Amino acid sequence: MGGKRTSSGPAGGELDLLRKIRGRAARSARAGSIRLGIGDDCALLGVGPREEIAITTDLSIAGRHFRMEWHPPESVGHRTLARGLSDLAAMGARPVAAFLSLGVPRELTVRKGCRASWVDRFFEGLFRLARAHQCPLAGGDLAESPVAVADIVLVGAVPAKKALRRSGAQPGDSLYVTGALGGAAAGLAKLAAWEGKPASRRWTDPGRAPAGLAVHLFPEPRITQGLTLQRRGLATAGIDLSDGLSTDLAHLCEESGVGAVVETRLLPVMEGASLEQAIHGGEDYELLFAARPSVRIPRSIGGVPISRIGHITFRQRGKPSVRISTSSTIEPLPPRGWQHFSS
Repeated sequence: MGGKRTSSGPAGGELDLLRKIRGRAARSARAGSIRLGIGDDCALLGVGPREEIAITTDLSIAGRHFRMEWHPPESVGHRTLARGLSDLAAMGARPVAAFLSLGVPRELTVRKGCRASWVDRFFEGLFRLARAHQCPLAGGDLAESPVAVADIVLVGAVPAKKALRRSGAQPGDSLYVTGALGGAAAGLAKLAAWEGKPASRRWTDPGRAPAGLAVHLFPEPRITQGLTLQRRGLATAGIDLSDGLSTDLAHLCEESGVGAVVETRLLPVMEGASLEQAIHGGEDYELLFAARPSVRIPRSIGGVPISRIGHITFRQRGKPSVRISTSSTIEPLPPRGWQHFSS
Protein backbone atom coordinates (compact mmCIF):
# COMPACT_ATOMS: atom_id res chain seq x y z
CA MET A 1 0.00 0.00 0.00
CA GLY A 2 1.58 3.27 -1.11
CA GLY A 3 -0.03 5.20 1.72
CA LYS A 4 0.68 8.55 0.08
CA ARG A 5 -0.28 11.45 2.28
CA THR A 6 -0.82 15.16 2.07
CA SER A 7 -2.63 17.67 4.22
CA SER A 8 -4.46 19.03 1.21
CA GLY A 9 -7.24 17.54 -0.91
CA PRO A 10 -10.97 16.97 -0.58
CA ALA A 11 -12.32 15.46 2.63
CA GLY A 12 -13.33 11.84 2.32
CA GLY A 13 -10.90 11.11 -0.54
CA GLU A 14 -8.17 8.53 -0.90
CA LEU A 15 -5.81 10.28 1.49
CA ASP A 16 -8.34 10.53 4.32
CA LEU A 17 -9.09 6.83 3.91
CA LEU A 18 -5.37 5.99 3.94
CA ARG A 19 -4.85 7.98 7.15
CA LYS A 20 -7.50 5.88 8.91
CA ILE A 21 -5.99 2.62 7.62
CA ARG A 22 -2.51 3.79 8.57
CA GLY A 23 -3.58 4.55 12.13
CA ARG A 24 -5.19 1.15 12.62
CA ALA A 25 -2.26 -0.69 11.01
CA ALA A 26 0.25 1.09 13.27
CA ARG A 27 -1.59 -0.11 16.38
CA SER A 28 -1.62 -3.72 15.20
CA ALA A 29 1.97 -3.92 13.88
CA ARG A 30 4.22 -6.36 15.73
CA ALA A 31 7.12 -4.48 17.33
CA GLY A 32 10.52 -5.12 15.79
CA SER A 33 9.56 -6.82 12.51
CA ILE A 34 8.17 -3.77 10.71
CA ARG A 35 10.89 -1.12 10.39
CA LEU A 36 8.72 1.16 8.24
CA GLY A 37 5.01 0.74 7.57
CA ILE A 38 2.36 2.63 5.62
CA GLY A 39 3.37 6.11 4.44
CA ASP A 40 6.31 5.62 2.08
CA ASP A 41 6.94 4.02 -1.32
CA CYS A 42 7.69 0.65 0.30
CA ALA A 43 7.32 -1.02 3.67
CA LEU A 44 10.58 -2.15 5.27
CA LEU A 45 10.85 -5.44 7.15
CA GLY A 46 13.81 -6.26 9.36
CA VAL A 47 15.10 -9.76 8.53
CA GLY A 48 18.62 -9.48 9.89
CA PRO A 49 21.25 -7.05 11.12
CA ARG A 50 22.61 -6.17 7.68
CA GLU A 51 19.67 -6.00 5.31
CA GLU A 52 16.02 -5.01 5.13
CA ILE A 53 13.32 -6.24 2.80
CA ALA A 54 11.39 -3.60 0.86
CA ILE A 55 7.88 -4.61 -0.21
CA THR A 56 5.42 -2.64 -2.31
CA THR A 57 2.16 -3.42 -4.08
CA ASP A 58 0.28 -1.66 -6.88
CA LEU A 59 -3.13 -2.29 -8.38
CA SER A 60 -3.90 -1.78 -12.09
CA ILE A 61 -7.56 -1.85 -13.17
CA ALA A 62 -8.98 -1.64 -16.69
CA GLY A 63 -10.83 1.62 -17.17
CA ARG A 64 -8.94 3.30 -14.34
CA HIS A 65 -5.20 2.73 -14.79
CA PHE A 66 -5.33 1.66 -18.44
CA ARG A 67 -7.85 1.50 -21.28
CA MET A 68 -8.26 -1.72 -23.23
CA GLU A 69 -8.88 0.25 -26.43
CA TRP A 70 -5.86 2.54 -25.94
CA HIS A 71 -3.11 0.45 -24.35
CA PRO A 72 -1.72 -2.64 -26.08
CA PRO A 73 -1.42 -5.68 -23.79
CA GLU A 74 2.38 -5.50 -23.85
CA SER A 75 2.16 -1.95 -22.48
CA VAL A 76 -0.26 -3.00 -19.72
CA GLY A 77 2.10 -5.78 -18.61
CA HIS A 78 5.12 -3.47 -18.76
CA ARG A 79 3.37 -0.69 -16.84
CA THR A 80 2.08 -3.13 -14.20
CA LEU A 81 5.63 -4.13 -13.29
CA ALA A 82 7.11 -0.66 -13.82
CA ARG A 83 4.84 0.82 -11.15
CA GLY A 84 6.29 -1.48 -8.49
CA LEU A 85 9.87 -1.22 -9.72
CA SER A 86 9.62 2.56 -9.52
CA ASP A 87 8.67 2.29 -5.83
CA LEU A 88 11.77 0.16 -5.20
CA ALA A 89 13.88 2.71 -7.08
CA ALA A 90 12.56 5.49 -4.86
CA MET A 91 13.83 3.62 -1.79
CA GLY A 92 17.18 2.72 -3.34
CA ALA A 93 16.25 -0.98 -3.14
CA ARG A 94 17.53 -3.79 -5.33
CA PRO A 95 14.74 -5.81 -7.02
CA VAL A 96 14.55 -9.42 -5.81
CA ALA A 97 11.25 -10.89 -7.03
CA ALA A 98 7.72 -10.09 -8.17
CA PHE A 99 4.36 -11.68 -7.40
CA LEU A 100 1.34 -11.11 -9.62
CA SER A 101 -2.37 -11.67 -9.06
CA LEU A 102 -4.14 -11.37 -12.40
CA GLY A 103 -7.88 -11.41 -13.01
CA VAL A 104 -9.25 -11.25 -16.57
CA PRO A 105 -12.41 -12.08 -18.52
CA ARG A 106 -12.29 -15.52 -20.14
CA GLU A 107 -12.11 -14.10 -23.68
CA LEU A 108 -8.75 -12.45 -22.95
CA THR A 109 -7.14 -15.87 -22.50
CA VAL A 110 -8.15 -17.11 -25.96
CA ARG A 111 -6.06 -16.80 -29.13
CA LYS A 112 -7.66 -15.03 -32.11
CA GLY A 113 -6.56 -16.82 -35.23
CA CYS A 114 -2.77 -16.62 -35.46
CA ARG A 115 -2.61 -13.79 -32.90
CA ALA A 116 -1.54 -14.47 -29.33
CA SER A 117 -4.13 -13.92 -26.62
CA TRP A 118 -4.34 -10.69 -24.65
CA VAL A 119 -2.92 -12.49 -21.59
CA ASP A 120 0.04 -13.90 -23.55
CA ARG A 121 0.87 -10.44 -24.84
CA PHE A 122 0.45 -8.96 -21.34
CA PHE A 123 3.07 -11.37 -20.01
CA GLU A 124 5.39 -10.65 -22.93
CA GLY A 125 5.53 -7.02 -21.85
CA LEU A 126 5.91 -7.89 -18.17
CA PHE A 127 8.64 -10.51 -18.68
CA ARG A 128 10.62 -8.25 -21.02
CA LEU A 129 10.91 -5.58 -18.31
CA ALA A 130 11.51 -8.23 -15.62
CA ARG A 131 14.50 -9.57 -17.55
CA ALA A 132 15.92 -6.07 -18.00
CA HIS A 133 15.93 -5.53 -14.23
CA GLN A 134 16.66 -9.12 -13.14
CA CYS A 135 13.38 -9.31 -11.25
CA PRO A 136 11.87 -12.79 -11.72
CA LEU A 137 8.18 -13.50 -11.32
CA ALA A 138 8.11 -15.83 -8.31
CA GLY A 139 4.40 -16.53 -7.90
CA GLY A 140 0.91 -15.11 -7.74
CA ASP A 141 -2.65 -16.02 -8.59
CA LEU A 142 -4.97 -16.22 -11.60
CA ALA A 143 -8.73 -15.78 -11.61
CA GLU A 144 -11.60 -15.10 -13.98
CA SER A 145 -12.87 -11.56 -13.54
CA PRO A 146 -15.48 -9.32 -15.19
CA VAL A 147 -12.74 -6.74 -15.85
CA ALA A 148 -8.98 -7.01 -16.25
CA VAL A 149 -7.16 -6.31 -13.00
CA ALA A 150 -3.50 -6.86 -12.09
CA ASP A 151 -2.10 -6.61 -8.56
CA ILE A 152 1.70 -6.65 -8.49
CA VAL A 153 3.82 -7.19 -5.38
CA LEU A 154 7.51 -6.31 -5.60
CA VAL A 155 10.13 -7.52 -3.14
CA GLY A 156 13.47 -5.73 -2.91
CA ALA A 157 16.48 -5.58 -0.61
CA VAL A 158 18.35 -2.63 0.85
CA PRO A 159 21.14 -2.36 3.46
CA ALA A 160 19.75 -1.99 6.98
CA LYS A 161 18.90 1.62 7.89
CA LYS A 162 20.11 2.84 4.48
CA ALA A 163 16.81 3.00 2.57
CA LEU A 164 16.01 6.33 0.94
CA ARG A 165 12.84 7.56 2.69
CA ARG A 166 10.45 10.45 2.20
CA SER A 167 11.08 11.72 5.71
CA GLY A 168 14.71 12.87 5.59
CA ALA A 169 14.56 16.24 3.80
CA GLN A 170 15.86 19.26 5.73
CA PRO A 171 15.56 23.02 5.21
CA GLY A 172 18.34 24.18 2.92
CA ASP A 173 18.42 20.97 0.90
CA SER A 174 18.29 21.25 -2.87
CA LEU A 175 15.56 19.49 -4.87
CA TYR A 176 16.35 17.36 -7.92
CA VAL A 177 14.53 15.21 -10.48
CA THR A 178 15.76 12.59 -12.90
CA GLY A 179 14.92 12.76 -16.60
CA ALA A 180 12.19 15.01 -17.97
CA LEU A 181 8.63 15.64 -16.79
CA GLY A 182 5.22 15.74 -18.42
CA GLY A 183 5.82 13.19 -21.15
CA ALA A 184 3.44 10.59 -19.75
CA ALA A 185 0.58 13.08 -19.41
CA ALA A 186 1.22 14.41 -22.91
CA GLY A 187 1.20 10.85 -24.25
CA LEU A 188 -2.07 10.09 -22.50
CA ALA A 189 -3.61 13.20 -24.07
CA LYS A 190 -2.51 11.96 -27.49
CA LEU A 191 -4.09 8.57 -26.88
CA ALA A 192 -7.34 10.26 -25.88
CA ALA A 193 -7.28 12.33 -29.07
CA TRP A 194 -6.74 9.20 -31.16
CA GLU A 195 -9.52 7.18 -29.51
CA GLY A 196 -11.08 4.67 -31.85
CA LYS A 197 -8.00 4.19 -34.00
CA PRO A 198 -6.68 0.59 -33.92
CA ALA A 199 -3.03 1.51 -34.45
CA SER A 200 -2.19 1.00 -30.78
CA ARG A 201 -2.39 -2.77 -31.27
CA ARG A 202 0.90 -2.61 -33.14
CA TRP A 203 2.75 -0.76 -30.37
CA THR A 204 4.18 -3.86 -28.77
CA ASP A 205 7.48 -2.38 -27.54
CA PRO A 206 9.12 1.06 -27.05
CA GLY A 207 10.75 0.91 -30.49
CA ARG A 208 7.38 0.58 -32.24
CA ALA A 209 5.54 3.30 -30.32
CA PRO A 210 5.19 6.69 -32.05
CA ALA A 211 7.33 9.59 -30.89
CA GLY A 212 5.91 11.06 -27.70
CA LEU A 213 4.04 7.91 -26.67
CA ALA A 214 6.81 5.52 -25.59
CA VAL A 215 7.34 7.30 -22.26
CA HIS A 216 3.66 6.77 -21.41
CA LEU A 217 3.21 3.26 -22.82
CA PHE A 218 6.58 1.89 -21.69
CA PRO A 219 7.94 3.99 -18.79
CA GLU A 220 11.44 3.12 -17.59
CA PRO A 221 11.75 2.81 -13.78
CA ARG A 222 14.90 4.48 -12.46
CA ILE A 223 16.39 1.50 -10.63
CA THR A 224 20.01 2.34 -11.48
CA GLN A 225 19.57 5.93 -10.38
CA GLY A 226 17.88 4.99 -7.10
CA LEU A 227 20.58 2.43 -6.26
CA THR A 228 23.30 4.99 -6.99
CA LEU A 229 21.69 7.64 -4.77
CA GLN A 230 21.36 5.13 -1.92
CA ARG A 231 24.78 3.49 -2.22
CA ARG A 232 26.65 6.78 -2.46
CA GLY A 233 24.59 8.48 0.24
CA LEU A 234 23.78 11.41 -2.07
CA ALA A 235 20.15 12.05 -1.10
CA THR A 236 18.40 12.89 2.18
CA ALA A 237 14.89 11.97 0.97
CA GLY A 238 13.20 10.68 -2.16
CA ILE A 239 9.96 9.66 -3.83
CA ASP A 240 8.93 8.49 -7.29
CA LEU A 241 6.78 10.73 -9.46
CA SER A 242 3.71 8.59 -9.99
CA ASP A 243 0.95 11.03 -9.02
CA GLY A 244 2.51 14.21 -10.41
CA LEU A 245 5.23 16.57 -9.17
CA SER A 246 2.84 18.86 -7.27
CA THR A 247 1.22 15.97 -5.39
CA ASP A 248 4.31 13.83 -4.78
CA LEU A 249 6.34 16.82 -3.57
CA ALA A 250 3.53 17.53 -1.10
CA HIS A 251 3.84 13.92 0.13
CA LEU A 252 7.59 14.30 0.65
CA CYS A 253 7.20 17.63 2.44
CA GLU A 254 4.54 16.30 4.79
CA GLU A 255 6.57 13.24 5.75
CA SER A 256 9.69 15.41 6.32
CA GLY A 257 7.83 18.25 8.05
CA VAL A 258 9.24 20.84 5.66
CA GLY A 259 8.23 23.19 2.87
CA ALA A 260 9.59 23.56 -0.65
CA VAL A 261 9.97 26.04 -3.49
CA VAL A 262 10.01 24.86 -7.12
CA GLU A 263 11.49 27.15 -9.80
CA THR A 264 9.69 26.88 -13.14
CA ARG A 265 12.75 27.99 -15.11
CA LEU A 266 14.65 24.94 -13.85
CA LEU A 267 12.01 22.30 -14.63
CA PRO A 268 13.08 19.79 -17.32
CA VAL A 269 9.90 19.68 -19.42
CA MET A 270 9.66 16.81 -21.89
CA GLU A 271 9.54 17.88 -25.53
CA GLY A 272 5.91 18.03 -26.61
CA ALA A 273 4.62 18.44 -23.04
CA SER A 274 3.28 21.60 -21.40
CA LEU A 275 4.47 23.16 -18.15
CA GLU A 276 1.10 22.24 -16.66
CA GLN A 277 1.66 18.57 -17.57
CA ALA A 278 5.18 18.67 -16.14
CA ILE A 279 3.94 20.04 -12.80
CA HIS A 280 0.69 18.11 -12.33
CA GLY A 281 0.79 15.20 -14.79
CA GLY A 282 1.33 11.76 -13.27
CA GLU A 283 3.04 8.50 -14.25
CA ASP A 284 6.40 9.98 -15.22
CA TYR A 285 8.05 7.48 -12.81
CA GLU A 286 11.06 9.74 -12.48
CA LEU A 287 12.71 10.22 -9.07
CA LEU A 288 12.31 13.37 -7.01
CA PHE A 289 14.92 13.71 -4.28
CA ALA A 290 16.49 16.16 -1.85
CA ALA A 291 20.21 16.52 -1.16
CA ARG A 292 22.34 18.64 1.11
CA PRO A 293 23.71 21.75 -0.69
CA SER A 294 27.27 20.62 0.06
CA VAL A 295 26.77 17.33 -1.80
CA ARG A 296 27.88 17.27 -5.42
CA ILE A 297 25.13 15.69 -7.49
CA PRO A 298 26.29 14.39 -10.90
CA ARG A 299 24.72 15.84 -14.02
CA SER A 300 23.58 12.38 -15.04
CA ILE A 301 23.41 8.87 -13.60
CA GLY A 302 23.36 5.89 -15.91
CA GLY A 303 22.80 8.18 -18.88
CA VAL A 304 19.73 9.85 -17.32
CA PRO A 305 20.05 13.63 -16.73
CA ILE A 306 19.68 15.02 -13.20
CA SER A 307 18.21 18.53 -12.81
CA ARG A 308 18.01 20.79 -9.78
CA ILE A 309 14.47 22.24 -9.62
CA GLY A 310 14.27 24.09 -6.30
CA HIS A 311 14.99 23.82 -2.59
CA ILE A 312 13.58 22.75 0.76
CA THR A 313 12.40 25.41 3.23
CA PHE A 314 11.17 25.60 6.80
CA ARG A 315 7.48 24.86 7.13
CA GLN A 316 5.46 27.82 8.38
CA ARG A 317 2.19 27.26 10.18
CA GLY A 318 -0.82 28.55 8.28
CA LYS A 319 1.09 28.89 5.01
CA PRO A 320 1.22 26.52 2.01
CA SER A 321 4.04 24.00 2.33
CA VAL A 322 4.83 23.92 -1.39
CA ARG A 323 5.27 27.03 -3.51
CA ILE A 324 6.27 27.69 -7.09
CA SER A 325 8.55 30.48 -8.25
CA THR A 326 8.25 32.14 -11.66
CA SER A 327 10.27 35.01 -13.04
CA SER A 328 8.14 37.51 -11.14
CA THR A 329 6.15 35.79 -8.38
CA ILE A 330 6.15 33.05 -5.75
CA GLU A 331 2.74 31.41 -5.42
CA PRO A 332 1.25 28.39 -3.62
CA LEU A 333 1.52 25.13 -5.56
CA PRO A 334 -1.59 23.07 -4.74
CA PRO A 335 -1.35 19.29 -5.19
CA ARG A 336 -3.35 18.80 -8.37
CA GLY A 337 -1.98 15.44 -9.43
CA TRP A 338 -3.84 12.13 -9.27
CA GLN A 339 -5.83 11.09 -6.21
CA HIS A 340 -8.36 8.27 -6.04
CA PHE A 341 -11.85 8.98 -4.67
CA SER A 342 -11.50 12.73 -5.29
CA SER A 343 -14.37 14.61 -6.88
